[in-house]
Amino acid sequence: MRNIFIIPIILMFIGCGSKETKVESTPTAPVVESMKVSVTSAQFENAGIVLGASEKREVSEILKLNGKIDVPPQNLVSVSIPMGGYLKSTDLLPGMMVKKGQVIATLEDQQYVQLQQDYLLAKVKLKMVEAEYFRQKELNASKASSDKVFQQAEAEYKNAKINVKALDQNLQIIGINPDRLDESKISKRVSINSPIDGYVAKVNANIGKYLTPSEVLFELVNASDIHLNLTVYEKDLPKLQIGQKLYAFNNNQPDKKYPCEILLIGHSLSMEKNTEVHCHFKNYDKSLVPGMYMNAEIELKNVNAVTVPEEALVRFGNFEYVFVELKKNHFEMIEVKTGGKENGFVEIKNSEKLNNQPIVTKGAYSLLMKLKNTEE
Repeated sequence: MRNIFIIPIILMFIGCGSKETKVESTPTAPVVESMKVSVTSAQFENAGIVLGASEKREVSEILKLNGKIDVPPQNLVSVSIPMGGYLKSTDLLPGMMVKKGQVIATLEDQQYVQLQQDYLLAKVKLKMVEAEYFRQKELNASKASSDKVFQQAEAEYKNAKINVKALDQNLQIIGINPDRLDESKISKRVSINSPIDGYVAKVNANIGKYLTPSEVLFELVNASDIHLNLTVYEKDLPKLQIGQKLYAFNNNQPDKKYPCEILLIGHSLSMEKNTEVHCHFKNYDKSLVPGMYMNAEIELKNVNAVTVPEEALVRFGNFEYVFVELKKNHFEMIEVKTGGKENGFVEIKNSEKLNNQPIVTKGAYSLLMKLKNTEE
């Protein structure tokens, strides 16, 4: 009977022992028993090992950013008509170039006729009340008419002038020149002219559609001032300044660089701790359109950075190292953090780890192979 009770207990402990717990870890340098290695004098010579020292020099660090091409609000124009009407003609398509003053659409509606009629009739009436006003003015001066009659004539004259001026402005809003309008030129159609030089971004209407004053017919872009809008994180903001030069490129043509200049740096950070930096293209290329994603490289100058030759660096397990000499033919591999590169030299950001000791400038990979073979 005791065996019957023992078996479940044993199984229970076996089951508990089989559970695995997953622990997330951050990338760490490869684990080796020792970061030190020694060689004989013969091995030193055969490996071509050369000793040198870190030195301070000016190094250019490349800050890499990304963003997209953007249009400032003043360069994006929405075209609409202040008075509704039916769209009768347009040949615009997205991407087409337009010139300022070019007719881009015509609309038709009875209210355009009515507005022109009202204006011409108001001008006729103005001439009549104007003549009556001056007549009453003369009569009043000679006391041949009462002040009340003169005042009424004056009020009608001023009202007529106001009415003509208001109708004049309404005609100009829809693109009709009042100075050229007479009874022989009344038209049921009005033309819409392009307010800028640029290209068509959107076409929102089709022939025959009735358009209300609140509807946008077209969106035009003035390409003379396209901006590059880059995203910069908080830690990199101190490295940037107005007027700084940079080069932009897209993934499709990475070898084609577009020179730019920083115009504006944002002063508020988003939830992701970044802000926007606006840049101006020195020579805008029409193939670059708003919304296109771009990369950018900014050259940053670091004065008197501690550097080592590129040959001194070895890569092991996605980390970079430098061998320092402890004593003759005895070396230690030190992990380093690198920065910018220029003319064959690399900035060492944690240079204090080198402790001004001699470093291996040539043959470092031979020491790495020796160290790995020793571990194995």
